This record gives sequence, structure tokens and C-alpha cells, in this order.
Amino acid sequence: MIAEASAAAIVRPMISVVIPTLNAQRDLVPTLSALVPAVVDGIVQEAIISDGGSTDDTYVIADAAGTHVVRAPRGRGPQLEAGAAAAKGDWLLFLHADTVLEPGWINEVTSLIERIETGRRKPTAAYFRFALNDNGFMPRLIEMMVAVRCALFSLPYGDQGLLISRRHYQRLGGFRPLPLMEDVDLVRRIKRRELCGLKTAAVTSAKRYQDDGYLLRSFRNFGLMLLYLLRVPPRVLARLYG
Repeated sequence: MIAEASAAAIVRPMISVVIPTLNAQRDLVPTLSALVPAVVDGIVQEAIISDGGSTDDTYVIADAAGTHVVRAPRGRGPQLEAGAAAAKGDWLLFLHADTVLEPGWINEVTSLIERIETGRRKPTAAYFRFALNDNGFMPRLIEMMVAVRCALFSLPYGDQGLLISRRHYQRLGGFRPLPLMEDVDLVRRIKRRELCGLKTAAVTSAKRYQDDGYLLRSFRNFGLMLLYLLRVPPRVLARLYG
């Protein structure tokens, strides 16, 4: 029993959560709240807010929550890289500020990490199941389309989160300083067999879809991906994305 407890202690994951923000006061509280049980259990070692120059109460919320705030050049790529550079954990969990992990994520993540750390599974990065915080046919259709994209092309986006060991992240070269498509750029460097989908959902704000219209936003995202694959510079895509 003591040996088993010692072994469990050895493989107990220590995760640094990295969240890029820019005027994220509206979304940040529920995102951080979903991490609290993991902090209490000692699974999440720290939450790092990598901010690109917020002018709202993002800093106030981050400070009240006890997070580590780093300031970085504006843009998800530079912000994620700055957050990763400041992280202390052996595992990194990248989340968008408007993405909330549903209950149950801790057990699934710790189980995966423990299997990897004990040699029962090859080193693997992981992403969550995509979900939108809206009701109706269109949100479910978008979720289904994302699931198909991930199944066929092993191409999750940043709003699905990314769990990866520090060693693996550094071996890949980390996030590049891109203003957009930084998530796709990194995921495409991960071998398909080294990337797995989790059952737990990462519930993302549907505000952009609601504001732009579900069809328009979907076509816009598809168009941006197509332009990226055609090597249009990410700085140009960032202006189109808005």
C-alpha cells in the first residue's frame, strides 16, 4: 500500500495553466472557477494570465484569483509563448480566456498523464471536445463539424485547449509569435499518433457566432484556414478575423 501510494505521488501531475487575455473581464471568472478544484487537489500548480494590454478589469480579476500575470506583446502566439516561458509545471495546459472546462476534466487529464508518466502510454498531447455555450440546432451542428474535422484531420483549434508536457512542447519549438493560427501552426508540428482527443468538453463562448451569425462565422473560419494553408501571412489573416 505504501509503495503504491509512493508511486502515485511520483506520477502526480503538476500542471501550469496558461491563459492569454485581452480585455477578458467578461469571460475570465468562469474560466478560472473551473480550475479551482484542481488547484485545491494540487493538480494545477499555477494559473498564468498572459496579457496583451488589457484596459478593462482583467488585471483586477486575475490578481484577486491569485494568478501569475505576465505582460506580453499583443497576439495569442506571443502571449502563449510568454506564458509558457514563465510556467513552472512539468505539464502545460493552454486555454482561451472564454473557454470553460466541464466537470470531470481533472480525472481524465490526470489519468492520461499518469499512464504516460508510468510508461503505459506513449507521450501524447491532448485536446478537449469542442462545445458552445448556446442552445439550438446551429451550435450542435458546429460542434459536430468540429468533431469531424478533428477525427479526419487531427486538427483541433485553440478553443479546445491543449495539454502537453513541457519536454514535448520545447522539443516542438513552442508557439511561434503569430497573431493568428498559432494553434494550427503548433498542432501541425505534432505527429498524428502523438495527439489524442479527450471526452471532456471545453465549453467555449458562442458570442462571436451569435454576433456574426453561425453560418457567416463558420464560412469565415473555413476561409481563414484555407488562406492560411495557401500561405497568406497570419498578420493579414488577423486583420480579416477581427
